[in-house]
Amino acid sequence: MKNESFYVTTPIYYVNDKPHIGHAYTTMLADMLARSHRLLGHDTWFLTGTDEHGQKVQEAAEKRGVPPQEHVDTMVKRFEELWERLEITHDDFIRTTQPRHTKIVQEILQDLYHRGEIYQAEYDGLYDVRSETFVTEKDLPDGSSIDNLPEHVKKIKETNYFFKMSKYQDWLIKYIEDNPEFIQPDFRRNETLGFLRKELSDLCISRPKARLAWGIELPFDAEYVTYVWFDALVNYISAVGYRRDDEMFARRWPSQVQLIGKDILTTHTVYWPTMLKAMGVEMPKTIFAHGWWLSGRDKMSKSTGNAVNPLEYADRFGVDALRYFLMSEMSLGQDASFTEEAFVKRYNSDLANDLGNLTSRVLKMVHTHCDSKVPVACEIKEGSPEADLWKHVQTAVTEMSTQIENMRPDLGLAAVMAAVREANKYIGIRAPWKQAKEEDKQPLFETLYVSLEALRVCSALLYPVMPAKMMGLRTQIGAGEAEPAVEDVKVFGKLVAGTVLEEGEGLFPRHQKPKAPQQPKKNKKAENVVTVEEIAIDDFFKAQLKTAKVLEAVAVEGADKLLKLQLDVGGEQRQIIAGIAKHYTPEQVIGKMIIVVCNLKPAVIRGVESRGMLLAASKGKKLTLVTVDAEDFPSGAKVG
Repeated sequence: MKNESFYVTTPIYYVNDKPHIGHAYTTMLADMLARSHRLLGHDTWFLTGTDEHGQKVQEAAEKRGVPPQEHVDTMVKRFEELWERLEITHDDFIRTTQPRHTKIVQEILQDLYHRGEIYQAEYDGLYDVRSETFVTEKDLPDGSSIDNLPEHVKKIKETNYFFKMSKYQDWLIKYIEDNPEFIQPDFRRNETLGFLRKELSDLCISRPKARLAWGIELPFDAEYVTYVWFDALVNYISAVGYRRDDEMFARRWPSQVQLIGKDILTTHTVYWPTMLKAMGVEMPKTIFAHGWWLSGRDKMSKSTGNAVNPLEYADRFGVDALRYFLMSEMSLGQDASFTEEAFVKRYNSDLANDLGNLTSRVLKMVHTHCDSKVPVACEIKEGSPEADLWKHVQTAVTEMSTQIENMRPDLGLAAVMAAVREANKYIGIRAPWKQAKEEDKQPLFETLYVSLEALRVCSALLYPVMPAKMMGLRTQIGAGEAEPAVEDVKVFGKLVAGTVLEEGEGLFPRHQKPKAPQQPKKNKKAENVVTVEEIAIDDFFKAQLKTAKVLEAVAVEGADKLLKLQLDVGGEQRQIIAGIAKHYTPEQVIGKMIIVVCNLKPAVIRGVESRGMLLAASKGKKLTLVTVDAEDFPSGAKVG
């Protein structure tokens, strides 16, 4: 993309709500987009904030016995503190009670009223107290009728002010059809068009103070306040200089991406564009409606008690791990499931096993064999394993950039993690633990330098999603403490040979999956009796047991229980697959002297050949490896 302006917004969140995973997701997504565009050198502006007017706020304040303004001043802190905790880099936080917003809303209302876009009329119908909207009988839940209304819907008859929204129905249909990027994804655009195929009513934009006093007063009638949605939607332009700073407004508007949840699609794709059209203001480029986070298959809600608290996961797993899960798990536009099991599985697979293990094994070799310095740089030879790895890394560079533009960060992240796995495979091919034994250390230095370069690029691509962890990684590999430069990700050889590397903590310590509920024990003594088949000593000695040193350990792709081990068995290297990943991280087994059965027939497990089996003791859910504790004991020694 060319150097340009990028303005991204979240919805402004209703201040009475306690921040939940939906709020966190939208804001993290906007933050990731903003960080990405800043790295590209774009003139970026990121807006979020709170919606602080309306009947529910007034009722909550009355219940607490405090003025509404005092109530919202207290409640808004929950959002401000959470965004700070989640490393959100918004450029502005707007509150609809701020004078810079309320005055603009009043000026817009006065202008529209003066030009005949707003008129007064009597309304006789239904009002939904919960959503603070006027509804028709067809909007009622199943089983309800005009004579059998749900508790939150009331019959109401009152005089109000209306915006001539229906006047713009035909225009809006044509605009949406002519500008397919305006509403995304496509099926949400079709949803809005379906809504517009029916007769569009005018929008009631006022509430009488006799019923609701907490809101922005209408400038042309002091007996009324502004309908909360007409007020709230204006924040996207009042925050960037509309009617106050023409230079700033021209620089920021129209917004490139307005992120919303699918539950507020109509207000943003019908109310908002018709309001802008009446004002004579250009449309935003894209309104993108993402799906909901589900708890398993069910929608999250406070009433059912299945809502996810983002702070809980940030405290347990780290903020960056939470950011990574949310960005990688949801295909934008679709609903996604949030469960602890899914979180831990992705965390262990992508972050602990793939990225964490790659970082740990490369840095350990550098500190051990390169005097803790970036080794001498090398050139990549065509057709070599190094060239193949760099090709995969550059594919990730291209894919990440493309998918950010396509609003599919999950696919971009998948490409980066594929490159990380290729780097792990590359190390397996070059076997630096063998190269370290050779007199000529240049092949070892080349292997480690190429691996460090792969980490440098991947960490830059992951930085907008996991800024703190990736900055820590970049510091550990000698890439410096400055934010990554986008132009450097396509260039090989940016790490400076001789740079001293400081040892750091592991990036992502492995977490155990949540334990399944224990089944009650059956009270049958016979079931506790274990029958052991006796064998002759000659049968025992058929098994050839030897000591083996673990040189390398990586997770088996797609399997959460398996590690692939490279062993030194008396000078012979062999590979085995072991089901110990739930009990040991790769880092914990590297260097251990274990005991293996060497004369088992080879087996193929998950597409990977295994030549042997290690010995381990287990009881219940506990497992420990059988190891030799003498540090200088040789590998390949017979056991038995």
